[in-house]
Amino acid sequence: MTHDNAENYAAKHPDKIGYNPQIAEAVKKKTSGKKITCADAHKIAENFNVSPGKTGINIDLLGIRLNKCQLGLFGYAEQGKIIKPAENISKKLEKTIKESTVDGRISCAACWDAAIKNNCSKLDAACASEALGIKISSCQLGAF
Repeated sequence: MTHDNAENYAAKHPDKIGYNPQIAEAVKKKTSGKKITCADAHKIAENFNVSPGKTGINIDLLGIRLNKCQLGLFGYAEQGKIIKPAENISKKLEKTIKESTVDGRISCAACWDAAIKNNCSKLDAACASEALGIKISSCQLGAF
């Protein structure tokens, strides 16, 4: 979704396929100021045993903005993002990230997996990717 369409997230889903009233209600309960955090959205997906993408569709259809990306890519007040190139990367983490890279990109889910496999935070894995010049793509919630 480009910034030109930032207030019309529902336009990404003109057929409204994937709308679920129960998920939508859970999203509304966790929303503050027309925003929901990435962590809350993922928790809702887990609670309903659905993919984060399904939760993301409901968030879009409600016109709610995702906030505080767990990889630090967006949603942090004035600075927008908090991801910064890591100064030190373990060889194991670097190997895991590089093995998960396709066409110079690592998916959001693969970056999360790299964090789990290397016992580090999601933000640390994202910062390592940034330092390696590997862009993160395919947000699990559909933000990018």
